[in-house]
Amino acid sequence: MNINWSDLINAFALLLILEGLLPFISPSQLKKAYTQILSYPEKSLRMFGLICVIAGILLLFLTD
Repeated sequence: MNINWSDLINAFALLLILEGLLPFISPSQLKKAYTQILSYPEKSLRMFGLICVIAGILLLFLTD
């Protein structure tokens, strides 16, 4: 398997852009969201994380 570093850097750049949108557009809403997330049980957060990972893997396979 040969890694195209340009694609990996582009994917990371897109991740940074998407992650930075909410704090840039509405920092107060981000703080509210973080406060709500702190009240969720760890099991729910783990399941959400697992679902995101699986969705990302499936998306990668579908676009390959």
